[in-house]
Amino acid sequence: MATLSSPLRVCRGILKELRAIQGASYKQSLAYSYVIDQFRKNKLTGERYCRAQQEAHHASQTYLCLLASTRNHLALHSLYHGKGERSPEEVAGLVGLRLPTQPGGKGWEK
Repeated sequence: MATLSSPLRVCRGILKELRAIQGASYKQSLAYSYVIDQFRKNKLTGERYCRAQQEAHHASQTYLCLLASTRNHLALHSLYHGKGERSPEEVAGLVGLRLPTQPGGKGWEK
């Protein structure tokens, strides 16, 4: 089982993803206040150490992974999709290849 990163790092990661989605006014959103409230509510103290806190931490890390993966998917989708038919040279360039050339021609052109 993979180890979980610190709750503060996960909280900052979620807030970073919210900022990327909503822009500079992310602090006025309901999602921001909900995330902050949940992290404060499930804060680990010396008197309390329970399974529910670990489950909340795992759920928050899973949500962070979902937000980051969705953002990356949308970036890749906009980069590689919806440009219509492409030339063979452009398709080869997308994967880092070049089409072969024949030096001196094929012999049948004038």
